This record gives sequence, C-alpha cells and structure tokens, in this order.
Amino acid sequence: MSENVVWSLKQTRLRSLASMLRKTLTSIRQQRRQHFSSSSPPPQETPSLYSFLKPSLFSNKPISLTPSPPQPSKTLTPDQKSSLESTLHHSLTITHDTDEAWKAFRSLTAASSLPEKPLLNSLITHLSESNTRLKRAFASAAYVIEKDPTFLEPDTLLTLFRSMKLAKAPSPALALVKCMFKNRFFVPFHLWGSLIIDTCRETGTLVPFLKLFNESCRVAIDEKLDYMKPNLEACNAALEACCLHLESLPDAESVIELMSVIGVNPDESTFGFLGYLYARKGLKEKIKEIESLMDGFGFVSKRVLYSNMISGYVKVGDLESVSDVILQSLCSFSKETYCEIVKGFIESKKVKSLATLIIKAHKLEESLCIDVDRSVGFGVINACVNLGFSDKAHSVLEEMIAQGGEVGLGVYLPILKAYTREYKTSEATQLVTEISGCSGLELEVEIYNELIEASMTNQDFVSAFTLFRDMREARGVDLKGSYLTIMTGLLENQRPELMAAFLDEVVEDPRVEVKSHDWNSIIHAFCKSGRLEDARRTFRRMVFLHYEPNNQTYLSLINGYVSGEKYFNVLMLWNEVKGKVSCFDDGDGEERKRSKLDHGLVDAFLYALVKGGFFDAAMQVVEKSREMKIFVDKWRYKQAFMETHKKLRLPKLRKRNYKKMESLVAFKNWAGLST
Repeated sequence: MSENVVWSLKQTRLRSLASMLRKTLTSIRQQRRQHFSSSSPPPQETPSLYSFLKPSLFSNKPISLTPSPPQPSKTLTPDQKSSLESTLHHSLTITHDTDEAWKAFRSLTAASSLPEKPLLNSLITHLSESNTRLKRAFASAAYVIEKDPTFLEPDTLLTLFRSMKLAKAPSPALALVKCMFKNRFFVPFHLWGSLIIDTCRETGTLVPFLKLFNESCRVAIDEKLDYMKPNLEACNAALEACCLHLESLPDAESVIELMSVIGVNPDESTFGFLGYLYARKGLKEKIKEIESLMDGFGFVSKRVLYSNMISGYVKVGDLESVSDVILQSLCSFSKETYCEIVKGFIESKKVKSLATLIIKAHKLEESLCIDVDRSVGFGVINACVNLGFSDKAHSVLEEMIAQGGEVGLGVYLPILKAYTREYKTSEATQLVTEISGCSGLELEVEIYNELIEASMTNQDFVSAFTLFRDMREARGVDLKGSYLTIMTGLLENQRPELMAAFLDEVVEDPRVEVKSHDWNSIIHAFCKSGRLEDARRTFRRMVFLHYEPNNQTYLSLINGYVSGEKYFNVLMLWNEVKGKVSCFDDGDGEERKRSKLDHGLVDAFLYALVKGGFFDAAMQVVEKSREMKIFVDKWRYKQAFMETHKKLRLPKLRKRNYKKMESLVAFKNWAGLST
C-alpha cells in the first residue's frame, strides 16, 4: 500500500473522530445544555502583557511596554546615535555595566531609534541571562517586535523563552507570543512551541496556551504558512487542557477538528485524553468508538487510553467501571495509575472490593501466564506501600484469604520490605507466620536476615526468636548470619539470660556453629551484671555439652567471683583447672597437656586465692607457674595479703590448723614477707 493511500486513510479516520465528537456534542448539548453552560469554565485569559514588568519579576502595577524615555522624544543626530551605540557596546562587552547599557538603550528608544541589529540582539541576550534582568529583556523584545521585528533574531528569541522557562514564568512567555501574533511576526512554531508548552505544563497553566494554539492554527490556515502549524505535541497539550483541566467537550471537538484540518495524526496520548473526558462524563459508548478508531489507526497497545479512563472513573467515584477496565485490559499499568486505583478504593473504604478485583484478575492472569511483578495484585499492593498504606495492604491480603483467593509470595514481599524499613517488626512477623501457613511459599534467607536485623535493632527480641524458629523449619537454610545477629544484639543490650535460652535452643542444630566464645560471652555478661549463679550454671551447661572452656572462660568467672567475694568458688575452679594443666599420655608415648596457663590466668588465680586465704592453693599456682616458666610479680600479692590478712597471727593459726599454717609460712617465705 502506497504512502499516499495510508495517509489518506488516516485522514479519513481523523475526520471520523471529529465527526464522532460533533455528534456527541449535539446529543450532549440537547440533554445537558445547562450543565455545560454552568460547569465548563471559559479558558483563562492570557495574563496582561504588562503584568510581567515588576521589580521582583512580576507586578500588578501597569508599566509601559516602551522603555520610559528620560526626556521628551527628540531626533538624534548621527553622532549622538553613534555615541549611544558606542556606550551600549562598551557597557556590554568591556565594563559589563547592565544599568549603563540599559540607560543607553532607553535614550535610543526615547528618540524612536533602535541600535544596530547585532548590538540589539546582544543586549536582549545579556538581559535574558539573569532572572533579575528578565523583565527588561521582555520589555526590550516586545518593544522591538512592535517597532521592527526584523531586528530580532530567532536565536535571541529562543534564549529569552528558555530563560522564562527556567524562571517558571509562563505569563510573560504567553504575552510575548501574543505580541508576535498581534504584530504579524510569524516565527516558525517548532522553534518556540515546545518551550512554551513545557513552561505552561510545569506551572500548571496549560489552559492559557489553548488560545495561542488556536491562533497559531488560524495563522497557518488563513496565511497558508505550513511552518506555523502546531505539531502533535502541541495538539496533545491543547487537548490535555480541554480534557483534563477544562473538561470541555466543545473545546476538545475544536482541537480534533483543527488536527484534521492541519493534517496532524493522533497518537496514544490523544486518545488517552479523550478517554479521560468520556469516562469523566460517563460516555461509555463513545469510549467503544475511540477503541475502534485506535484499531483503525493501527495502535497495538491501549495502555495509555485505559490509564486515562481509570483516572476519569476514579475522579467520579465509579469504582465498578475501574474494575471493569482493569479486568478487560490486564495491562501493566504505571505506578501512578496503580496509586490512583488504590487511593480511589481506600478513600471509599472499599477494601473488600479491591480484594475481589485482585482475585478475579489473578484467575485471568494465570491463564495468560503473566509474571508476578506485572500482575494486578503486585501493582495494587506495591502502590499501597508506596502511599504509606502498609497496614491497608495487609488488610487487603487478609480479605483475599478470607474470600478464598490465592496469594502469591510476590504480593507479600512489598509489605514485608515496607515493614522492615518502618521497623514494624511485630507486624512483619505476623505476616511471615501467615506466609508459612500457605503451602508452597518459602521466603528467601535474605528476607529473614533483614527482618531479624530490623527486629534486633528495634529490640523486639520476641519477633527475632519467632523468625529464627521459622527459618529453622525450612530445609537447607543458612542460619549462621541471623544467629550471629541475634547473639550480638542480645550481648549489646546486656540480655545474657536470653542469650543462654537462645543458645540452649539452637545448640544441637548442625546448621548453627556454636563455639566456646559464644558461651564465654554469656558467662562474661552474667558475671559483669553480678549474676554469678547464672554464670556458674551456664559454665556447667557448657562443660556438659562438651564445649571446652578456655582461659577467657576462667578469667570471666574469677573476676566475677572476686567482685562478689566468692573466693571459695575460685578455689573450686582452680581444683578443676589444675587437673587440666597436668600432663597425660595420649597413647602414642608422648605426654601432652590439656590446657596451658598464661600470665593473665596465673595472676587472676593467685590474687583471688591470696585474698581468700587459700595459701595452699596459691602455692600450687606458684608451682605451676614455675613449671611453665611464667613470670610472677610478687609485689601485687604482698599487697593483697597486707590488705586482707595483716592481723593474722601464726601462734593462733598453729593451734587451729597446722597444715594451713605451713601453707601460710610457705607463701610468706615465697613472697618475702617477714614472719
């Protein structure tokens, strides 16, 4: 099929679209004449041309468009004009004195004269470079357009429009275009159209653009100037103003008619805006017609149309039609559309209806093999989370389950991640329990680790333990990371009793690497808090489960017992340790030692035993230190003896306990204390 034939077919369909709109309008006008006259506001008037000229950028005070002359108009001699132009040039290029340049320009305009074209354009470009000088740039450009527009270069005009866009100043931009039309200064539409549209859209002022669009179309048609024809972007911007802002069928019809006349073919956005307006007005038959027209134009996707229809239905509260559109299309809608859907249902307190919609959509999606992350359920739940409605999302899932619907793991995940970010660990744990109750659903270990870490940070230890138990029930799950997270968190929060209970629960799980230092951490924490009996029981449990105590274990216990003045317990501990440092035969004829004393452990035992008066045991420690060649500082133990046993008398001790007296004498001789 030739290009001419294709173009002819598209023009025919575009005329059909315009004709359809006209028929719709005729019917609507008859039924709702009063409705349109009262509810469709007229397009906003373009702001006054002079409203831009104010000290801070805008002003309500009218200011003359022509720069005010410092003196009555007069004719300049060639020398005077040359002198002013020289001043203007010097101020712009050498001194960069904007005020002096502006003064020279005003003097020229006061005599109804303009500087040379390059100099004039340099001035306007210079003034356009700063927001504070933008009002002068506008006044200068408007003056030149009225005086002699041939002096104004298109590039200069574009620079000015770009500056107005950056300044978010649609009023002067619209006013300048209006001035161009008024003075028949027809700059090609493609040079300035997009800048004006962007400026208006960013500031929410598309409605005033509608007048310029209509005027540009009129010029293009009446003057037969193709370069003044608005492009598709401009047509859609005008239609957006009609449909989304004015919600006016007559204005929309006018835009479609103009598109047909100037030969601009519609795209998905064109039909999308019409779809919004028809949904807003409840014209479902017309929606079917534009769907048919889209097929005729060869559009494969109608996602934009359906998204706009949903927006229109949500705005009028027609949630049943919203559901119909979703189930009809099963499109992968944008996040914005899903957020609109969720807000519509949640604000109307239609959680049950939302759950029903997801269940119906899921049944259709299964037959079409649609991925989870493109499903309606995922989109809705994710939108709930993004809007801060995590609890509402959970309510939707609970309602789905109550209605007998299937909930996939992918739908749960956005809520779990939200709960983790928000440290709602109790809610997250409840959700994990629900997931575990669903056959075939298993969370990845990374999710568990994140939730447990959040629980420990939140000091929600119950949730952390519950999550870890759930992890243990899953096969082949690596528990090491979460185990360390829990133990470290409990230690930092000084909860040794929970550490002991947790360790006792998991110690026989082969996936958890429990080591002696884990027991040491618990014992140390108990001793530090003065809970010596708990520390002793933990030590006994450690030995019973065949975890070998090390020097750190004994040091923690000794320091704890000394702090509590439980010296007899230190004696019992030494009796246990001294056996372990004895030599034994391992069966191959070589003698080895079970454990090795170091300086720290010798020092701790000696100090505690001397303080407790167990001199026989103290001398046993001294003998072991000699055997192992460990240096012992006697001065420390002299002080310990003098602090505790200064008044101890040998004659009295000899009568009561001869053996203890011998041990005391041996200690004093070793320590160098006089008898």
